[in-house]
Amino acid sequence: MESCFCTRRVLVFLISCLWVGMEVIIGQTENSSVVLVSEEKKRVIDIGALYTVNSAIGRSAGPALVAAIDDVNSDTTILKGSMLNLVLQDTNCSGFLGTVEAMQLLEKKIVAAIGPQSSGIAHVISHFMNELHVPLLSFGATDPTLSSLQYPYFLRTTISDYFQMNAIADLVVYFGWKEVVAVFVDNDYGRNGISALGDALVKKRARISYKAAFSPTASITDLDNLLVKANLLESRVFVVHVNPDSGLNIFAVAKRLGMMGSGYVWIATDWLPCFLDSLDTIDSSKNDLIQGVVSLRHYTRESDLKTSFKNKESSKFNSYALYAYDSVWLLAKALDTFLISGENISFSDDPKLQENNNTTLDFTSLRIFDQGEKLLNILTATNFTGLTGEVRFDSDKNLINPAFDILNYGGSGSRRLGYWSNYSGLSIVPPESLYAMPPNNSITSQHLYSAIWPGETTVKPRGWVFPNNGKPLKIAVPYRISYPEFVTKDKGPMGAKGYCIDVFEAAVALLAYPVPHQYILYGDGLRNPSYNDLVNDVAQNKYDASVGDVTITTNRTRIVDFTQPYMESGLVVVAPVKQSKSSPWAFLMPFTWQMWGVTGIFFLLVGAVVWILEHRTNTEFRGSPRQQLITIFWFSFSTMFFSHRENTVSTLGRSVLILWLFVVLIINSSYTASLTSILTVQQLSSRIQGIDTLISSSDPIGIQDGSFAYRYLINELNVAESRLRILKSQDEYLQALEQGPSGGGVAAIVDELPYVELFLASTKCSYSTVGREFTKTGWGFAFQRDSPLSIDLSTAILQLSENGELQRIHDKWLSHEIGCSSQTTAIEDSRLSLKSFWGLFLICAIVCFVSLTVFFCRVFFQYTRYSAEDDSHHNIEQPEEPARPSRRNLRVTSFKDLMDFVDKKEVEIKEMFRRKTEDSSRRHLERSGTDLPSPSS
Repeated sequence: MESCFCTRRVLVFLISCLWVGMEVIIGQTENSSVVLVSEEKKRVIDIGALYTVNSAIGRSAGPALVAAIDDVNSDTTILKGSMLNLVLQDTNCSGFLGTVEAMQLLEKKIVAAIGPQSSGIAHVISHFMNELHVPLLSFGATDPTLSSLQYPYFLRTTISDYFQMNAIADLVVYFGWKEVVAVFVDNDYGRNGISALGDALVKKRARISYKAAFSPTASITDLDNLLVKANLLESRVFVVHVNPDSGLNIFAVAKRLGMMGSGYVWIATDWLPCFLDSLDTIDSSKNDLIQGVVSLRHYTRESDLKTSFKNKESSKFNSYALYAYDSVWLLAKALDTFLISGENISFSDDPKLQENNNTTLDFTSLRIFDQGEKLLNILTATNFTGLTGEVRFDSDKNLINPAFDILNYGGSGSRRLGYWSNYSGLSIVPPESLYAMPPNNSITSQHLYSAIWPGETTVKPRGWVFPNNGKPLKIAVPYRISYPEFVTKDKGPMGAKGYCIDVFEAAVALLAYPVPHQYILYGDGLRNPSYNDLVNDVAQNKYDASVGDVTITTNRTRIVDFTQPYMESGLVVVAPVKQSKSSPWAFLMPFTWQMWGVTGIFFLLVGAVVWILEHRTNTEFRGSPRQQLITIFWFSFSTMFFSHRENTVSTLGRSVLILWLFVVLIINSSYTASLTSILTVQQLSSRIQGIDTLISSSDPIGIQDGSFAYRYLINELNVAESRLRILKSQDEYLQALEQGPSGGGVAAIVDELPYVELFLASTKCSYSTVGREFTKTGWGFAFQRDSPLSIDLSTAILQLSENGELQRIHDKWLSHEIGCSSQTTAIEDSRLSLKSFWGLFLICAIVCFVSLTVFFCRVFFQYTRYSAEDDSHHNIEQPEEPARPSRRNLRVTSFKDLMDFVDKKEVEIKEMFRRKTEDSSRRHLERSGTDLPSPSS
């Protein structure tokens, strides 16, 4: 209801302003409209055209509209029995006169209007079009806020600036820039276009650092003042979004101010090629103003239809002429469908205007197009191929497949760097060749040819300089009380000193440009400041940066940018320690009890396996049961010292022994090394073994004042806040540790490693770190988000690390010698467990198993052969014996017989097989002799 009231109020106000004295202002209505086509035999359908005739767009669009009308009326396949009549109204580059002309146009009972080119006029007259149901096809109004929801009868037949600004954002990010200065005309077209650019840049983690807006009627002096102010800023990337007819004034002023030289970047929207393409010739004075400028132009693919249009047009034209031509054909095809469906064109009075017609103003001439909604629906559903390519609308009433040429002006003309499309971003191939492929907008897939930048250089400008406004960087420095070696107050001219300050100054000295800065102490000097508050103040633009011992944490990186870490850090636990006394059982310490147990089992196992494999072939492994048992134990444990006297003769036995001796060698070496470490290295023990034992206890924990460790223990490790004790100085560290939990002190302190190393240097080995670092972080310099200084200083810090300067600064401030070990070496940490050797034991077990399997398969084969031959011999000797259980069957079931066979020597088995073979052969010969007839018979 509110929008309806506002629309009505705007309508009444404009009509009342425009109607009074209209003939005095603009003359006779009949003289301001031009009937371009008339023919008595056909039904005439009036369509309107709104644009500024004497403008860069109008000079191209006007002839294109006339050509389109002629082509439609001469085409016998469309609008049979009807013809289009174009009624032109010149908006004269004026919002006021443009609105007046639109009012006069609506009196002509037009079924649709083509135009306007001005986004501001389009905003105003769209209210009239909505009320009178007249579709408005605009080939030049690119303001992205002209949406189909607010203005349902507005249909944009060109590319919205929403897509153009996304293309510029991709271009900015492609070249690695983070900030731009927007120079734009302060009207609907300029403001809303730059607003879309800001939104697009934010999505890419970039931003508009300054908006330099000027009035549409601004003078050269106004532009001069505007650019002088912009030139004092940090960014050197300028995006120019202005009207085509006056846009070159920006570059003229910039050239005079020296802003078109090396180091500057100028990106122009499509207004620049729109203006240049409409000129018959470009003189050298204009060409000199745009050297190195990058610009966007609507991309329209080459086609026979486009070539034919070029050949017919005698004058130069820009891309808006193509969109104007296609707009006429779009309307013609929609009207053809509309008439074929049997619809008639009719108009009726607007009851709302009749109700308000209580004045002398004549509202009756403004009538509603009854079939306007039907025609609008047909327009949005129409699909054809025109000069600009495929003309089709998506669900938001935007043309599909928006694309732009990326142009670079240099020399006497321009060259194409590549293309941008909403489908796949920046590329060096035409967009239509990518539509058949899956969309890919990843950074690695974006490509452009190299550009020539202002100053005739191919080196990509850095895009920013240190601001030339006389304001140094405001750098917050922590005013520390404890550990002043890192950073603290200084009475010198800089106001601060310490390790962190020296690193920052050395890094700044490596930059290729000066960085004026001043240090501002952060804190009251009574206690360490809160580093979280310090980082938040940088993020909120209270300071430009922070230099000090600022730890890089995940939460902080979300709000500020950090440089490369210049100091490695991490949280450790400091606790009281005492030296461990030597134990008479120290020789058992190298291995855990599990390791001792498994090692003993494998000694016996390997001895038993070797005995089994060698028993049948090696006399040294035979004898009485007692002697053999002693041999197994002796052989097993003598291999520990490689002193076994028994020789192995079987292949399987040697394989097992060789592998086992290798395992023994590894175990002996590891045992010796571990025992040496235990007996020779100073052993420090502590009740607290690390962060896990500290958390599981209920003892108080000391935390340095201002450290991030306070919140880390609470939020990440779930330590109760009541257990934490804030310690403000190194003296409080010592006092709290000496008192211990029972005396009101702490059991241990959790702090960062650089602080701990300084603390331990003065404690005479009474305290030490226990366990390992349980976080891995570093210290860096914090800057506001997207600050280019963070990148350059990161490179400088790497250079300091490579050339050794960083280590020299470290030795200057932090070279305190620590007289004892800075970390406890607990005996448990030195003991070797089974997990370090289970692979060796597994391999040994597999070899033993395979060897035993092969051995028993061989024995089983021999036993089967032995049993078969014995059975055959028995059958020959007793052929007449009645069937009854044989002794062979009894032997098979007898385990004792099997063991007796296994216990036999290998030589005996072979001799037995040999004798049985001979006996069998002899018996076979005897049987053969008995069966043959005698020679005498």
